[in-house]
Amino acid sequence: MPRDAANQNRPQTVIGPLGERLSLADLPSPGTKRWVIRRKAEVVAAVEGGLLSLNDACARYHLSEEEFEGWRRLISAHGLAGLRTTRVQQYRDA
Repeated sequence: MPRDAANQNRPQTVIGPLGERLSLADLPSPGTKRWVIRRKAEVVAAVEGGLLSLNDACARYHLSEEEFEGWRRLISAHGLAGLRTTRVQQYRDA
């Protein structure tokens, strides 16, 4: 399937982590250096909702698949609070 056809099948918006609608324009900029909880959660929501593929998200934000999957696991297990960098060790040990 051509790349353009795959993009046409993607939703235009998804529901974000706080219940808001997110489009590609609402996502963090590709040059983001400071990853606060909300931004991480928005990227996870975009991938889970089909707005971005995992490969597209990793390329756009210079993430490894392991880093992204870590964000996804922490949200799944602990909610948004799991993404707090000051609490990462506590959540990872749980």
